[in-house]
Amino acid sequence: MEIKQGDHRFYIGEDTDFQAEITFVPQADTLVIDHTFVDPSLRGQGIAKQLVDRVVAYARTENKKILPLCSYARVVMERDKSTHDVLKQ
Repeated sequence: MEIKQGDHRFYIGEDTDFQAEITFVPQADTLVIDHTFVDPSLRGQGIAKQLVDRVVAYARTENKKILPLCSYARVVMERDKSTHDVLKQ
């Protein structure tokens, strides 16, 4: 599935009819992840993790840190030590 980049989000599907998305708010040197959603028909396929990974990759290219307010993103990033370089404590 193709993950597309939109305005402060990454998503799967069409811009107005998406099946999965992760949204973030840029604040100075930080991206605040505030929401992750995956349609029930796609759950269990690792889509949400892929979305978090895309924000992590984006943060690295933009030299930003990530503050995961979304509970899913927070748990994923806290458990995955490979993301700690961009995790804002």
